[in-house]
Amino acid sequence: MDDDLDQLARDRASIESVAPSAKSKPLVELRDMTLQFGRQVILSHINLSIPSGQTVVIIGESGCGKTMLLKTVVGLMRPTGGQVLYDGQDIHRLGDQEMTALRRKFGFVFQNAALFDSMTIGQNVAFPLIQHNLANGRSIQRIVSERLAEVGLPESVAHKRPSQLSGGMRKRVGLARALVLNPELMLYDEPTTGLDPIMSDVINELMLRTRTNAGVTSLIITHDMRTARKVADRVIMLYPFARLKKGESQVIYDGPPAGIEETDDQRVRQFVRGEAGERLMELRRSTSDGFGIEPTLADDYTE
Repeated sequence: MDDDLDQLARDRASIESVAPSAKSKPLVELRDMTLQFGRQVILSHINLSIPSGQTVVIIGESGCGKTMLLKTVVGLMRPTGGQVLYDGQDIHRLGDQEMTALRRKFGFVFQNAALFDSMTIGQNVAFPLIQHNLANGRSIQRIVSERLAEVGLPESVAHKRPSQLSGGMRKRVGLARALVLNPELMLYDEPTTGLDPIMSDVINELMLRTRTNAGVTSLIITHDMRTARKVADRVIMLYPFARLKKGESQVIYDGPPAGIEETDDQRVRQFVRGEAGERLMELRRSTSDGFGIEPTLADDYTE
């Protein structure tokens, strides 16, 4: 493990040389994109432009639409309004075959790895290759071994079942599977949730190395501010639509991780610092019993 971490640290040193230019062609664009279910608005008039090679971390409290945004980007959800463009193409105008071909360019790392319990680790990693009929026989075995090695796992784990691995190892298998088709766009949904600080940092370093070695564009959802500060070129914070003032943008921060604690928006600073602040007062006002919070305590809680 120490040798793996040393190698990851060396790989990280070369990241600056591949940092994307601000003038890079957008790979992903959201143009006035809205998503709602009935009268419930999840995402409202979102405008984002993500250059090729950039790593974007999306933060925000639970229920603000982060995962729905990710699903809309890859075509799993159709927006109610606006457009989602990938490399200039409106993905929701594509036919089924075109969309299937496009999804081969995406790598998705799910929150809980989402491995198939009935399959071995090798079969899990090979699944996209077999599903798309892109390799067979010895070539599959070679590719699986290479991808496992990329995430610091020995070839011997290929014969194990997911239940035989630790949470951190399963996360790395999920990353290996996502990389097996050499994607252009990597999407991570809470990649460090449930991991201890050391293993979380291993995952962070692996994400950095993936960007360095493969030159991929990355879109990461996380509540882990250590991850945001370490891996992001850019941080975007979404705010729940239902709590916005009229005409206010749902994107309340869009900038470098270094500037997120210096922003004038108190909502952003409180989220980054993990302070309940105004949210605690909102929760109290929204219920008749104040969640059992003593009135004097809630009234005095201003930060």
